[in-house]
Amino acid sequence: MESQERVWKPYRGPFDPCPPIPFKTYIVPPNLFIPFQPPGLPQFPLNEALKAGTLWPALFSPYESKACEGGGKG
Repeated sequence: MESQERVWKPYRGPFDPCPPIPFKTYIVPPNLFIPFQPPGLPQFPLNEALKAGTLWPALFSPYESKACEGGGKG
């Protein structure tokens, strides 16, 4: 499975007063690529499903908070 993170380069105008942002990222949820639930889809064991937030590994999307990157508050 390829990465769920996508990268794009925002437009930088020649007279933009803000510092340039070289790129931005976003996450594509895996359910966009599964139009319906096929029968016999593999499942996590119940204790792992509670930790992952889904019963099916095909629909798992890890979340990494960017709030604490770079020495944020708290």
